[in-house]
Amino acid sequence: MFNAQHIPYASTGTLSRLLRDYLNREDALKSYYAHTADLNGIKTAIESRKNHPTHRALLHELLLQQYSRVSSSVKVNQNIELLLQENTFTICTAHQPNIFTGRLYFIYKIIHAIKTASYLKLELPQYNFVPVYYMGSEDADIKELGEINFNGEKLQWNTHQQGAVGRMTVDDALIDLIDRISNELSSEPYGKKLIELLKQAYSKGKTIEAATFELVHQLFASYGLLVILPDDRKLKSLMKDVFSKELTESFSGKILEDTIASFPKEYSIQAKGRAINLFYLKDNIRERIEKTANGYLIANTSLHFGKQEMLQELNEYPERFSPNVILRPLLQEILLPNIAFIGGGGELSYWLELKKIFDAAGVPYPMLLLRNSFLFINNKNAALMDDVSLNETDIFESPDVIKKKFVADKNILGDDISKEKHAIEQAYESIKSIAVNADPTLEKHLLSLKSKALKRIEQLEQKMFRARKKQFEAEMRKIEKIKKKLFPENSLQERVENFMPYYAKYGDEFLQSIFNASEVFEQQFCVILEK
Repeated sequence: MFNAQHIPYASTGTLSRLLRDYLNREDALKSYYAHTADLNGIKTAIESRKNHPTHRALLHELLLQQYSRVSSSVKVNQNIELLLQENTFTICTAHQPNIFTGRLYFIYKIIHAIKTASYLKLELPQYNFVPVYYMGSEDADIKELGEINFNGEKLQWNTHQQGAVGRMTVDDALIDLIDRISNELSSEPYGKKLIELLKQAYSKGKTIEAATFELVHQLFASYGLLVILPDDRKLKSLMKDVFSKELTESFSGKILEDTIASFPKEYSIQAKGRAINLFYLKDNIRERIEKTANGYLIANTSLHFGKQEMLQELNEYPERFSPNVILRPLLQEILLPNIAFIGGGGELSYWLELKKIFDAAGVPYPMLLLRNSFLFINNKNAALMDDVSLNETDIFESPDVIKKKFVADKNILGDDISKEKHAIEQAYESIKSIAVNADPTLEKHLLSLKSKALKRIEQLEQKMFRARKKQFEAEMRKIEKIKKKLFPENSLQERVENFMPYYAKYGDEFLQSIFNASEVFEQQFCVILEK
């Protein structure tokens, strides 16, 4: 039902210079990561992880507890048991619990992890590889996590709840949002199935963390994906030493400052961190911990702690301490026997700042793998592209560039006057040699005449182009329409749209098509065309 075409990222213009140089293994970045993104890098990551103790029994216990709330899956159960074995390693991706999975790349990250685990088992059969989705359920940005773009319309969950989004509960406003979505999904072939999944996962009173867990499990249980919920007392207990070091020494912030100072100047800094990279998490608050002369305060609250009081609080209630973006990766890697982390461009950009923090904490640093990117083109949009002779690489160009190319290709009357422009330049060069022989001071004047002549020719070209565009007004409108459809809000499709319309139309085949088209280490942009 689908055809996939892979395009080098360089042909799409979708990556920052930092990401391009990381993929190209430029020397300037080699000291900021530990393993190359290839099979050899996996092997070195495995050797590094073997030398570090992993809390497999605790992880196993935690997963059994978490999965007791959902229907069992043979592959999921098998993978949970495999984690007890020393030759089992995880391939991890992480994301916040955006309602209804948020944007498409949420799905793409998970499938890349699944595909990587599957591929590695074939290449290195002496090991087991388990795909993991690590849920960032302590994020408190409800504006971002509570919004989706559904069929071109922004829908926002308007709730008065505060604190960690994962701890919020499904309320009437979210139920109303599901009903609103259901009206549009119900007519699609798999719409009713999806509506049932949504209503089952997001039942009133259930936490967003639990709802997201259930929805992701129902979508990917057959692939053996494990979902980790790190907002857990026993898990946080593993971080007591790191959290204590952060509270007393501000170790991560100091290391990050040094890293930023040494970071190549040609790259922008993704995350700057704070003096203390921890939040205080309790009830409906998740606020920064800030150091004072006499101890600590919790930002935007009246809470204060002396130094010993704060350390006692950590010892008795580790679940009340929440790492920010700088320390969260440590928690992930301390818990999991992980060898590869799959993230988007922004994620990998800040991970490249963290290696020395991992070293200071004595935690193995995983391979960094840029998640796969996809552009899905249905039959209707593919037909429009055919009408204006657009291929899968051209579509990444700006509308103006596409229009100029189209007009040039339809150049029936011979509008291309590049040969004539070249002849004019040659004529001025011939005149210059004659004029300079007569008077050398005339060269500057002649160059000015040449520049003015060419400028007027370029103005004529623009007028000719505008006139030709008018002859192809219908085609110009189609080009605009295609770009708006495939690049909503002038952004990549995967950064705006939600998976639901696709799943409602194609069902599990949509997920399978992404899995089939996913590459592991090749790192290319994939265009998927509906047959």
